Amino acid sequence: MDSDRRTFCKTAAAIVAGGVAAAVPIGAGMSALLNPLRPGSKDAHDFVRVAALDAVPNDNVPRKFSVVADQVDAWNKTPAVPIGAVYLRRSPTNVVEALNAICPHAGGFIDYLPAEACFLCPLHKSLFNSDGSIKDRSSPAPRAMDTLPAEVRDGAIWVKFENFRAGVAQKIPA
Repeated sequence: MDSDRRTFCKTAAAIVAGGVAAAVPIGAGMSALLNPLRPGSKDAHDFVRVAALDAVPNDNVPRKFSVVADQVDAWNKTPAVPIGAVYLRRSPTNVVEALNAICPHAGGFIDYLPAEACFLCPLHKSLFNSDGSIKDRSSPAPRAMDTLPAEVRDGAIWVKFENFRAGVAQKIPA
């Protein structure tokens, strides 16, 4: 009887110890495997350095700049790749404004026409004022150009870059 109890206890202890020993690497492996699926802070929503403050004269004229940042896609991280473009303009009082260079109608890149002091989407000829508002009310664009938060830090312009869904009146993150 004592022999049966000892055999049972040894077998049970071995099963528990083996289960714990196997659970640790399996748990670590599952955590690494499912890491990209867990919600958390996204690098795309952080402020990105776009240009030196001196690169944007304080004349209220928009200038186009590429947005370069690290791109994270599931398990891959690619450093310093272009992720979009913005128009920056600086007022005589040094207030910096940023507009996404993507048209809110069809998602094409918008051009700035200095002679007319307005933006033009070459896909459907929508016109936007230099502040990003719709210039022509018959425009197919459902909303004004998308504004982005911008701030000046240490002599550089930082933008919280984000793309938004095209073709809808609301500013919905893509």
